[in-house]
Amino acid sequence: MTQFLERSFVWLGGALFVASLALAARWYVVRLARPVPFAGWGPIAVDGALFLLFAVHHSALARPATKALLSHVCPERLLRSVFVWTASLLLILVCVLWRPIGGEVYRTTGPLTGVHLTVQLAGLGLIVLSVRGIDALELAGIRFGLVGDLCVSGPFRFVRHPLYLGWMLMVFGPAVMTGDRLAFASTSSLYLVVAMPWEERSLEQRFGDAYRTYKEQVKWRVVPYIY
Repeated sequence: MTQFLERSFVWLGGALFVASLALAARWYVVRLARPVPFAGWGPIAVDGALFLLFAVHHSALARPATKALLSHVCPERLLRSVFVWTASLLLILVCVLWRPIGGEVYRTTGPLTGVHLTVQLAGLGLIVLSVRGIDALELAGIRFGLVGDLCVSGPFRFVRHPLYLGWMLMVFGPAVMTGDRLAFASTSSLYLVVAMPWEERSLEQRFGDAYRTYKEQVKWRVVPYIY
């Protein structure tokens, strides 16, 4: 693969990454907010299996053993981009194939709506600050070949995974909680909690003693004084 084709591949992957996030955001805000009757447990099982497909890929392809295996068929410098391409396509698949669950858990009106909005904006702010502290281009699979510094500043001083905390605040914070929103929020957050120990093992392999020292200094993974 020529250098031009490689760069085209990683930049297109980065563009797909951004597009999949934009689609997922619109899907959550618009489609999952639609007031439809509760459709039963069947769609919950189907949607859970659909998200499980995304989750299994997301965890398995990020493991060092899987990367080592894939390096025999793909240049190591492109592994992150391959991961981004696959994850982005699977996220789009989740949005497109999601079966409506329906039902409404709660609907907040009046001044409490502002509280919910504040919670979601706080989550968005945490995500923005967290992404600023890491290499966003590496996250999108565009930059490869360099090992960035371990970020221990900003929101990383309080919890080790502030980006995940921001995510949970956003998906659990809306003033209107439908069955679809609750299912997606619960499933995605549960996956993050389960995957955190695996991710931290990878970070220890990458940063060594620096990450182990960081874990001793910042005790909480995602929720201060709880977890």
